[in-house]
Amino acid sequence: MVASPFLLPSLIGFAVFSFLPLLISILISLTDWNGLDELTAKGFLHDHFIGLDNYKSILQSDEFWKVLKNTGLYIVLYLPLMLAVSIAIAHLLSRPRKGVGVFRVIYYIPVLTSWVAASLIWKSVLSPKYGAINSVLEIFGIQGPGWLLDERWAMPAIVLVSVWKDMGFFGLILLSGMVGINKSYYEAAEIDGAGGWTKFWRITLPLLTPAIFYVLIVSLINSFQLFPQIMIMTDGGPNGATQVMVERIYKYGFRYYKMGYASALSWILFFIIMVCTMIQMRGQKKWVNFDT
Repeated sequence: MVASPFLLPSLIGFAVFSFLPLLISILISLTDWNGLDELTAKGFLHDHFIGLDNYKSILQSDEFWKVLKNTGLYIVLYLPLMLAVSIAIAHLLSRPRKGVGVFRVIYYIPVLTSWVAASLIWKSVLSPKYGAINSVLEIFGIQGPGWLLDERWAMPAIVLVSVWKDMGFFGLILLSGMVGINKSYYEAAEIDGAGGWTKFWRITLPLLTPAIFYVLIVSLINSFQLFPQIMIMTDGGPNGATQVMVERIYKYGFRYYKMGYASALSWILFFIIMVCTMIQMRGQKKWVNFDT
């Protein structure tokens, strides 16, 4: 009770800026409000309430399942590649060598870069005619793909850009986990004649699982919220190949003025993320080793 007066400002801020908007979004998801009509406490529900029709329409639409498939494809491509690259970076930067601090800063620079600026640069780099990547491939006699203009390559291109942007952040988290491993384990392994790969697979990787688990939780949630690179680099194209959940929510709400439909879609996304996170939390007992 003594702490209540000190907690009150934070609780008021949480109620006004977090809890209240959540309740309002639930209410809006049960309506056909377009986001432009005047809101009146007396006539809003009477004029716009449609119950669960938005949810039914979303789940019965082919578009939703296509968008969910695109999002799933991104996750399947992104998570393994991002995790492998982040672990490799963390392993390289964990070695005590001259100038390693400078390289740690360099690898983190993409994280500090604005997604808008990074996406515009990569959009130019991935240009099929004048892009740097295809120009390099042409030197070796390889015909580069259309990247962002090709349905088959658009999502892999988005994945590559996302891995480039995120590897410094997740690599730093994994690096902190690596440097925290007790060195006596490695000394004992060396006495037993273990090589570098054996020490990595038998010591580093098992003791790094708590950090890996955290990275997987955060990266999976971020994957479902994929948005800025899609909007700037492809705008959901070509032919809907990169349409994802948050991109659809934004367009239905602020381009097509179907705010009720967009709110319902956002709550469906929330439940999908919640279920996936719960599955990860339950599954951690089988592979995460907290005994360091």
